This record gives sequence, structure tokens and C-alpha cells, in this order.
Amino acid sequence: MARPRLCLTSISASWGREEVVHAVSLDVAEGELVSLLGPNGSGKTTLLRVIAGFERPTAGTVELDGQDLAGVPPHRRSIGLLLQEPVLLPRRTVFENVAYAPLLQRRPESEVRATVREVSDLLALAPLLDRPAERLSGGEAQRVALARTLAARPRLVLLDEPFASVDVEIRSGLHAEFRSALRTFGATAIHVTHDREEGLFLGDRLALIFGGRIAATGTPRELFAHPTHPRVARFLGYNVLSTPEGPVAVLPEELRATPTPDAAAGYRVRASGPVGLAYLTVLDASDGRRIELRGPDPLPVGSTVGLERAEGVPVRRLASDPPEMPGAPAPPSAGGPTRP
Repeated sequence: MARPRLCLTSISASWGREEVVHAVSLDVAEGELVSLLGPNGSGKTTLLRVIAGFERPTAGTVELDGQDLAGVPPHRRSIGLLLQEPVLLPRRTVFENVAYAPLLQRRPESEVRATVREVSDLLALAPLLDRPAERLSGGEAQRVALARTLAARPRLVLLDEPFASVDVEIRSGLHAEFRSALRTFGATAIHVTHDREEGLFLGDRLALIFGGRIAATGTPRELFAHPTHPRVARFLGYNVLSTPEGPVAVLPEELRATPTPDAAAGYRVRASGPVGLAYLTVLDASDGRRIELRGPDPLPVGSTVGLERAEGVPVRRLASDPPEMPGAPAPPSAGGPTRP
């Protein structure tokens, strides 16, 4: 089996006295794009900074192509880092920005021009090559930043929420352009995001991170179709329902509201409104859980309804959250079992 391009082994890292990354192990194969997906504050950016060399881990190793990067400064790691806000060279054209790294690497002029042309064609930048960086839109600037990163031919590309500051109407187009460019270029990359759809679309593989710990890894289709734990299922957009056999995951569009004469066993409608061609209804369970339902009609706010799964919906059973996963119930005390 080929050695992974990147190998993280038991990485831990702290901010001050607080440990924010806990024993993370993750391999990334050559040419693979891994989306590191998790909520804000889950340790994603800290882990990226450890890989890039801007933070020193408190434990564990980072290996790139079999080389232990301990003590290797960021500028010697051959790692490209793309941030939320594109940082371009001011008073320079798009061509000069993209050509900057190849020129620093003292490549022949013909090779520099060929590289600029290649990445510019991938990201539809050819008409902009003579434009000053100050005259670019946010989406154009982020495409130039990626082109400049790829032109350096790094061994690894790190993308830290690269679409967070881009207007929503052009974000989906950038998703497609970045996905195509990274794959065409054969880049090995880790893409950090808290946006579920973005991570599912861009990643060859997902790594879900909560509270500094990797909770699950797999292809987008595998993880979405078969969530492992309640915390994972909720983050992927599922409702988690209690059954006598244990928790199950059900998508909002897989639920149907039913009349219920017993208010104690029902769900109270907190809000209901249109989202596109369907209606999103938010329900409160008697135990405080929040349930979402999507259907063709609104439900009266304040009313009480029952719930059932639509016909043919698969039963996705979940294991209980492990105690170390944020959102999991606390384990029993050492003095004995707690009362039910």
C-alpha cells in the first residue's frame, strides 16, 4: 500500500492551558481532498495551523511524504495555505500575483508563463491577467489566491474556510471551480469548513470533528447515508428520535405529522414557514428536544401533533455518543449507577 501524502498521528494542541485538539490521527492520500467538517470552535483551524507549522503540537507527529515536520519552519514545508480573506500582492496584476511563487523558485521564464497559463485556464482567470489586484471582486480575488497557491506546486494545500467571506450568490460557482481545479491539478488538500453542504460537495472524504476530536471519517455518501452517533447525525441534518431499541436518525423530509389526542405524547409546533417550495416546521418535544419536519403544508403554531416516518424510510439506528464527544451525556459517577 502506498504511503499517505500526509500522516497525522495523535496530534494534540492547546491555546494557553486549554487543549483544543485531542489526539487526532488522520491520513490523506496523494491527490485526495479531505473536508474537515465541524462547528465553529471545534479545533479545525488550530489543526490546520499545526500542519502548516504556525502552531507547535503538544503531542503527536506530522509527517509529509514520510518526513517528520517537527522543527521544520512553515516556509520550508512546501505547504500552500489559503485563508478566508485572500491576501494578494498590492499594486500587482493578476499575472504578477500568480507568477510570484514560481519566480521565487527560480524557474525558467518559459516555465513560469506556462504555469500561469495552466492555472489561469483552470480558474477562468485568463481575461483578468492584466487587471490590478485592487480591482478584483471577492470571488475573483479568491480564485487568484488559489491559482497563486497551485502555481507554487506545493505538496499539500490547506484551505481554511475559503468561501466564508464570499457573497452567497457566487459561492456555489466557486465551489464548482475550486473542486474542478484541485482535482485537475492533482492537488492533495485539506479543506476546512463548518458548512455541511460545502463539505459534502467538495470532499473525496470527510472527517467530522467535534470538540477537537475526530468523530467519524468516510466518503460523503457513506457518512451521510449511515451516521454513526446522535451528535454526528444531528450535525448532518438528521433528527434523532428515541425508540425502545435506541436512538434512530430521520431526515426532516422523512417525517409526517399526524393528529394526536394525547398532548403529553405529542410535539408542539413552535414555528412553521416556507423554505423554497416546502414548509419547514420546528417542533418541541416534551423532553426539550427540537425536531424539524419538511412537508408541503404549514402547521398551525401552538398546535400539538404526532409524528411518524414516511413509508419506505430506512431505519438508521445509532450507537450512543461516547462520553468524550461533546453533546454526549455525562458518564455515571464512580460511586455507582445514577438513578433513571
